[in-house]
Amino acid sequence: MSQAVEKAELDRALALDIVRVTEATAVAAAQWLGRGDEASADEAAAAAMHREIARLPFDGIVVVGEGEEGDCPFFYMGERIGQGSPSGTTVDVAVDPIEGSTLCAKALPNAMSVLAVAERGSLLKVPPIYMEKVAIGPGYPEGTISVAATPSENLGALAEAKGVGVQDLTVCVLDRPRHGDLIEEIRSAGAALRLIGDGDIAGVIHVTDPVQTGIDMYLGIGGAAEGVLAAAALTCLGGQMEGRLVALNKEHRAWAKLAGITNLSKTYALKDMVMGDLSFAATGITDGSMMAGVHHARNAIITESVVMRASTRTRRWIKTEHADPNKFA
Repeated sequence: MSQAVEKAELDRALALDIVRVTEATAVAAAQWLGRGDEASADEAAAAAMHREIARLPFDGIVVVGEGEEGDCPFFYMGERIGQGSPSGTTVDVAVDPIEGSTLCAKALPNAMSVLAVAERGSLLKVPPIYMEKVAIGPGYPEGTISVAATPSENLGALAEAKGVGVQDLTVCVLDRPRHGDLIEEIRSAGAALRLIGDGDIAGVIHVTDPVQTGIDMYLGIGGAAEGVLAAAALTCLGGQMEGRLVALNKEHRAWAKLAGITNLSKTYALKDMVMGDLSFAATGITDGSMMAGVHHARNAIITESVVMRASTRTRRWIKTEHADPNKFA
């Protein structure tokens, strides 16, 4: 068997390995579903994901995680994780054990567990600050949108590319006070709004299938880590995205400086955030528009996940019945 074929086989196996990680993480988070305790849900999910990734056959480095070393017990930036690999497989690891902690704590839709594993050095390393984002789905001329453009300009460009009026477009935005002016401009331009409480990775993914989701564009400021994970998903699904890091306070500026970022006005295109092949997996914690959440049968736990690969643009939807709930202990 050639080295290229061996690598392809390894990649396929790794894609299935990482979905097992997100399944275990979602099950751990679901124990806190609707209990109003975000901190305990986050802690349980992070511990489960860390335990499962540590068993995987690679040498991984966390490049998108929970914070800086010393600030968090799991998934600090630069943490080495994985069992190691006789074949020398080295990867970047990007995690979000609970995308939408508040959604989980309140039992609201679209909470999920997310993991991306990429070729070493191929994911943008970001500090735990914010990112301004704009994203649309596939099928439009490159450069249709720009994070440097105004919302009205981006809406006009997308409407022209799609052959519709701005009034026919729907924009997904995180419902935050900081987005007051953004929301007003979108409405003034004539577009519809889909406000979400949390979960901007899902918000970005929704632009890839506007017929199903009703969302044509994502706009606004969310987590930088979530921005890179959303870019990882778009690399598998197709679409356009740009981001620009945002420091909201002195602490954020200090984190950016520590990460070696000197130009906070720099624009990152999709190819700047994801520069190599990757596998992406997500498992629902609560029921959502992408997949069902964790459900308990009499003697089993049922999960629903998606796993994707950038190189092949394949998507696999996996519904799993875990007959032995104790396997997640």
